[in-house]
Amino acid sequence: MTRQQEATANPPSAADIEKAAYKAGRKAGAPTLPGIFAWALVTSMAMVSTGLTAWQALGMTFIVFAGSAQLAALPLIAAAAPVWLIFVTAMIVNVRFIIFAASAGPHFAHVPWYRRLLYGYLNGDVPMAYFTQRFPYSTLADTTGKVAFYTGVGYQNWIVWQIGAVIGIFMAGLIPASWNIGFAGTLALLGLLIPLVADRPGVAGVAVSSLIAVALHALPYRLGLLVAVIGGVAAAMALEAWQRRILEREKQA
Repeated sequence: MTRQQEATANPPSAADIEKAAYKAGRKAGAPTLPGIFAWALVTSMAMVSTGLTAWQALGMTFIVFAGSAQLAALPLIAAAAPVWLIFVTAMIVNVRFIIFAASAGPHFAHVPWYRRLLYGYLNGDVPMAYFTQRFPYSTLADTTGKVAFYTGVGYQNWIVWQIGAVIGIFMAGLIPASWNIGFAGTLALLGLLIPLVADRPGVAGVAVSSLIAVALHALPYRLGLLVAVIGGVAAAMALEAWQRRILEREKQA
């Protein structure tokens, strides 16, 4: 009996399929872990250098779990900006996660709400990038392996982030500035994220947000970053909607 015949005669169980999907998720996300670790280290060191205590920094990294929002909020905290401005800044910087959740949410409609809350907490650039690549909208009706793959990427992403963050919090004063960890972390993340910008809406979003961020860099409280995020997201969504309309017209023609 050939392997193909054996596979047909003994199909894998549901547990085996989920286990394989979990391993596939871990394998897919593994190359991003060094960059995640470096970025967490940089973010946590920035929290301590801003003046947060170790307990405050730990609370921020475990509760917020969003490096870009944390870095955007820190200068505002240091400048004693109004609480509402800090909150709005963090929300706007992370508005992409709302888009991520809206995109992935229907794939997890079969999961109890309390588990969806956990998966929402794990929501991030890396888990969503790999999840949407593996499970496009056309696979919405098939729930096989989705939770396992997502958690395979998400759990290790969270663990490595928190390890890097805790090390950075307690070793911030021991790591010399000459190591340029911040620059290394930025380069690592750029190397990981640039290949994921594989479609025109993504490229448009990056281009527009980059131009706006550079043009408005002198605004106080890093408000230029907020405008850049909004502009980039708006550009990507507008182009994606335009592409969908074109496809619908072609199908109707």
